Amino acid sequence: MLTELAVRLINLIAPKQCAMCGCRLAVGEDVICSACNLDLPRTFFADNAYDNEMAKTFWGRMKIERAAALFFYRAHSASSRIIYTMKYFDHPETGELMGRMAAREFAAKGFFDGIDVIVPIPLAKNRLRERGYNQSMEIARGVSGITQIPVMADAVSRCRFNGSQTQMNRWQRNDNVADNFTLKDGGALRGKHILIVDDVVTTGATVVACANELKKCGDVRFSVMSLGYTK
Repeated sequence: MLTELAVRLINLIAPKQCAMCGCRLAVGEDVICSACNLDLPRTFFADNAYDNEMAKTFWGRMKIERAAALFFYRAHSASSRIIYTMKYFDHPETGELMGRMAAREFAAKGFFDGIDVIVPIPLAKNRLRERGYNQSMEIARGVSGITQIPVMADAVSRCRFNGSQTQMNRWQRNDNVADNFTLKDGGALRGKHILIVDDVVTTGATVVACANELKKCGDVRFSVMSLGYTK
């Protein structure tokens, strides 16, 4: 009773807002309200994580076991505000809460079965200093909180950031992230099934570049998870 009273008091003093519509969240709602949760353009990729539109993005480019995103991402849409809030408006908790939400839904489909470790896509040091946190790490933390799969944030580092890829085509994105990652602790990942976590997957170039570096660990398998997927 005391905890519930404290939550109600905090919400009264500093009410939380829905990351999609901006309305005040009710008690029991975390990052998006119930109405927006119903309207979230879910991909349902976890229903068939081995053969879906996102998984096919990686076919022929990296060996992938499963792939799923929670929702379809489209710039300037209501659901895109979740990503904007997380990345550009200093709300790392949005990443963790959405990671938990996605993990609960995906776990019901067996998506995490057999996965040994979570590796979030790292940020370059200068980018991390600017933002203060890595949004992919926050998502991974949320997933780990539900699945208990450990997160290995220091397995690979990003040696540089070559600018936003928003306006780049697939081939430009591939060139932009090539050789951007460096393996730091590969021994602990040898023989593991690795879940790579990113915020949004569009062409998959960043994930592929990261996986190419992680392959140096030897005998590794990959699955990919993100919050958003761009058609």
